[in-house]
Amino acid sequence: MRNQSIGNSIDWLSLFLYFLLVIMGWLTIYSASLPIEETSIFDLEQIYGRQMLFIFFSIPLISILLFLDAKMFERFSLIFYILGIILLLGLFVFGVTKKGQTNWYQFGGFGFQPSEFVKTGTALLLAKYLTFSQINLKNFKHQLVAFAIIGLPVALILMQPDAGSAMIFLSLVFVLYREGLPGWYLGAGVSAILLFFLALLFNPIYIVLGIFLIMAIHYVNNRKITRNIFVYLFVFLLSIGFTYSVNHVFNNVLEPHQKDRIDVLIGEEVDMKREGYNLNQSMIAIGSGGLTGKGYLEGTQTKGGFVPEQHTDYIFTTVGEEWGFVGSFIVIVIFVCLFLRILYLAENQKTKFSRVYGYCVATYLFTHFFVNIAMLIKLFPTIGVPLPFFSYGGSSLWAFTIMLFIFIKLDANKVNEW
Repeated sequence: MRNQSIGNSIDWLSLFLYFLLVIMGWLTIYSASLPIEETSIFDLEQIYGRQMLFIFFSIPLISILLFLDAKMFERFSLIFYILGIILLLGLFVFGVTKKGQTNWYQFGGFGFQPSEFVKTGTALLLAKYLTFSQINLKNFKHQLVAFAIIGLPVALILMQPDAGSAMIFLSLVFVLYREGLPGWYLGAGVSAILLFFLALLFNPIYIVLGIFLIMAIHYVNNRKITRNIFVYLFVFLLSIGFTYSVNHVFNNVLEPHQKDRIDVLIGEEVDMKREGYNLNQSMIAIGSGGLTGKGYLEGTQTKGGFVPEQHTDYIFTTVGEEWGFVGSFIVIVIFVCLFLRILYLAENQKTKFSRVYGYCVATYLFTHFFVNIAMLIKLFPTIGVPLPFFSYGGSSLWAFTIMLFIFIKLDANKVNEW
């Protein structure tokens, strides 16, 4: 089995799903960016031509990853992470500012967004750290190190500022939970998000009364196993402070465009010709597709250019308009199949490093997928997160390709890990 070739050990289902999504993504980009004048699909002046070039160069990239020694990814995980941090730091000197965010390097007509690649370095180092035998995520010191690995790139990305990319990194808390992080961390995070939106919608006094009732009921039902009532008091006071600070943070800390996006999400009155325009047009485009869609290359909203950035963050609106509910459902099913396949393979790895890294890959991809689609149908604030393998861009495509095929290589190598 040690001499088994890469062709016999590779997971072909993951490979098939990857190429299926990439091809469907290119077809969607082609439709969303097709000019009036007929031109070659390889025309590098066009968005779809450049995306074709990015896809073409993905092939040798995949070949290199599959033929590298799988153990190299674990051995040099710290190096990959440090290189990523250096690239993020370099943005403050050499970065190009686009739409108020300094998160790109520019080389001629092509851009490079390092935050997309740092996700892989962070996942590799986190997986490496958690493989140490003495690591126990019930231990506070070990928790701090794990959070620091995630938190350093998050801090640098927030300084760009790019809240969308930073949020993707924070989703790794689910991987930590899978590896033993106490559940109250997730509970605290979900509660903080819920309190934030409730405090914007209701009078804080009603929220405080609700918190008091919930905590009182919880304490009465668990008093036989509760050791310290002061813990409840501390959490209650912390919740009160957080609740009453929300409006100050919203009005004085958040940028105007961030406040506009939250207002759109919670249903506040907004100008549909300004801050509400993108979301309104995306929902019109998706809704106009009906059950079976208007047909490929026949989307009137798409052809009219009504949806801004339709080839990047809003690419799924083209799917909804031209392929309808049926086509959108098929695309979602393909994505879900890829996620489930990665999770299945991760759970069956022979090493903890491969397993943790696999869960990181699944978490990254799912978070991108969920947030991108949710923000188009008013379930999540618009934060500029690309749809994996669909949204235009070499940085996005190559970063996701590297991330996925490192795991495919690790999985193919498990036959040598018995």
